[in-house]
Amino acid sequence: MKASERTDVPYGGRSLQGVQVSASRRSGTTDELGPDEPEQPERDGADLLAALLDGMDAALCAFDADGVVTHWNREAERILGWSAAEAVGRQGFAGWAVRSADAGEVEDRLLSAMRAPGRQVNEFALLTKEGGRVLVRTQSAAVRGPDGRPAGVYCAFSEVHAQIDLERSIALSEALLEDASWGVVLVDADLRPAVVNAHAARALGAGRTSVLGRPLGDLLAQGVEELENALTHVLAEGAPPAPAEVWVSLRTPEGERRRCWRSGFVRLASPLAEEPVPLGVGWLFQDVTESKQGEQEAALLRFRANQLHRAARAAAECEDPAEAAIVHLDFALAGFADHALIDRVVGGATSDTDAAEQVRLVRVAATPSGAPGPSVPSGTSGMPVRYGEGHPAVQCVERAGSVRASAGVRAVPAEQVRRWATARQWPEDTVHGLCAVLRSRGRTLGVVTFLRGAGRSAFERPDAMYAEDVAVRIATALDLAGAVDRP
Repeated sequence: MKASERTDVPYGGRSLQGVQVSASRRSGTTDELGPDEPEQPERDGADLLAALLDGMDAALCAFDADGVVTHWNREAERILGWSAAEAVGRQGFAGWAVRSADAGEVEDRLLSAMRAPGRQVNEFALLTKEGGRVLVRTQSAAVRGPDGRPAGVYCAFSEVHAQIDLERSIALSEALLEDASWGVVLVDADLRPAVVNAHAARALGAGRTSVLGRPLGDLLAQGVEELENALTHVLAEGAPPAPAEVWVSLRTPEGERRRCWRSGFVRLASPLAEEPVPLGVGWLFQDVTESKQGEQEAALLRFRANQLHRAARAAAECEDPAEAAIVHLDFALAGFADHALIDRVVGGATSDTDAAEQVRLVRVAATPSGAPGPSVPSGTSGMPVRYGEGHPAVQCVERAGSVRASAGVRAVPAEQVRRWATARQWPEDTVHGLCAVLRSRGRTLGVVTFLRGAGRSAFERPDAMYAEDVAVRIATALDLAGAVDRP
């Protein structure tokens, strides 16, 4: 064998299998150096092995084939209190790390790993240097010699409660990412999804792998700024004290779908770094859209019922019935529309048995088209409003029912929207209109029109029902005003 060749040290020595020393050191000979070759320091890997063992997070000890302790790292010293100098060279654990009564069973179970394939897991009660007992969980496996035969066994162990805590953490992570009934998304420091559980993938309308690494803006049409601000805050400041409700609009093949997610956030930091290094954010959310919509609808109904009650009390104090009609109109506007108009049929009223003829309407009252303010009467000129055929107000009188109209702002340019409103004799900032017929004593008295700008959504069926309730009260007041005016 050449002097430069290396071989393995038998396991009964001070190094584990794989640590090599030069043949010259084992045989006591020296290498023959060339005239220009400097002498190289001998390195047997013992320093590296010691550093690896002492740097491990788990306690580790090793035994040779006879059960003599050959290795003992710092974590083992921390758990049991015995130093490496006190442990190495002892015959098994008997009388110092294990009670004498248990020593035989413990040694047999540890050394049996030399004859078994793979690793064996056991739990033992070990003794500390101070005399206390520590329940540890061990993983032991055989160490093979150069000839492939078992030369000893190594044993890695940790306190059971620490191991159980680790297992609980792993089990919790797996359960959250597989079986949780709410969405779980792990977002990296670049605010891109890194891990998504099945529930979150369904909520996002995508597969578990198709969303990974994509910006949130690719998945959400609205609400992405609010969500990214929350994630950035958690990365910088930590978890907020309470869950947050975030409204988002999802991009789906059928169009945008608005959802409300009650979200909680936790900052993820590496446990291996000396100082906390953020790995990202754990985002947990639950879809609460239906409950939030129910709460909003209930609150809206309470508000509108309260407005009708207040309007009735205020109108009851008006001496002029026409003024009472305007009071009902002003109370209805709050939170409902931006502008409102009251138009009355020329001649006072029309019955369902009247012959079909062109409907003509006279403006009775209107809200200011500029700065907000109370509705004002439109004078007594008696000139009909220039409503063309097919105008929503005209259709409302002809059908004796509510009519909704919208300019469709999402697809129509602003200038075209203004022309649409002007052609209908409405303020130019109007985008949505709702006309409700004024009926009293089986006759059609006119139309009340509610108008919304671009900052509001289109009128829906619940809005029409509320407008019809207001129209009933306005029609009653106008009918009374007409009866008072007649001699």
